[in-house]
Amino acid sequence: MFRTSWDIKLENVQAGYGERIVLHDIDAVIPAGKITVVLGESGCGKSTLLRHIIGLSRPVGGRIFHGGNDLFALPESEFRKIRRRFGVLFQDGALLGSLSLAENVGLPLTEHTSLPAPIIRKAVLRTLRLVGLEKFADYYPNELSGGMKKRGGLARAIITEPPVLFCDEPTSGLDPINASLMDRLLLKMHRQYPFMTIVSVSHDMSSVSSIADCVMLIRDGKIAFSGTRDAFYADSSPYLRSFRQRLSEESPAMDAEPVDPAVRCALDTWITQ
Repeated sequence: MFRTSWDIKLENVQAGYGERIVLHDIDAVIPAGKITVVLGESGCGKSTLLRHIIGLSRPVGGRIFHGGNDLFALPESEFRKIRRRFGVLFQDGALLGSLSLAENVGLPLTEHTSLPAPIIRKAVLRTLRLVGLEKFADYYPNELSGGMKKRGGLARAIITEPPVLFCDEPTSGLDPINASLMDRLLLKMHRQYPFMTIVSVSHDMSSVSSIADCVMLIRDGKIAFSGTRDAFYADSSPYLRSFRQRLSEESPAMDAEPVDPAVRCALDTWITQ
């Protein structure tokens, strides 16, 4: 049961905060057992979409299905059971500073199972081996680099072998070498767990060419594209061409007003004191 692939279906989803609607009429299917990269300019609604798919926020309208289950129509006990099957890699790794890396990675097993400590330790080391961090098991987060923290967060997200893995900006804040390493790790996870549906919210076009089976592009709270990676690159619409070239159709004006002379004078005085 736990090794089956789950697709994610969005039906007429509308979402927002208070009276502000961020997502409008989202209809899409994130296919089971594939890696889907969700793209979009800053503020387009992709992080809001992720929050709702994970179940952290309830949509204003529409329905979200995980493996055929209408997430927000489930009884509370069933809702919690579905949520337990999600793996989530947070943007900064979200490791707890008071726990060692091994303790962080083993947290889902420690908190939610009655497995003995030696069995959990063995599972943790195996998972850390997958992300290349086994020898750092007993280090604390403040002793790890940013890239290592993200890999540690990935290890924690997959230790329960979830059918769905959500990744929030997995390469943000990383240098090109570590960003490439993270992409390779996600591919490695997919080979290790071919049943796993992986959803990666990103702004990194290199990740699309490296890992994506499918692409969803959000623009101003609506889906501008949803389909295979090949179809994404073949689409010749002006906005998609612009986005692929990392350009914006609506670049903000770069001309700025000159600094107020009084402000500049006060700053000069402060700096020279």
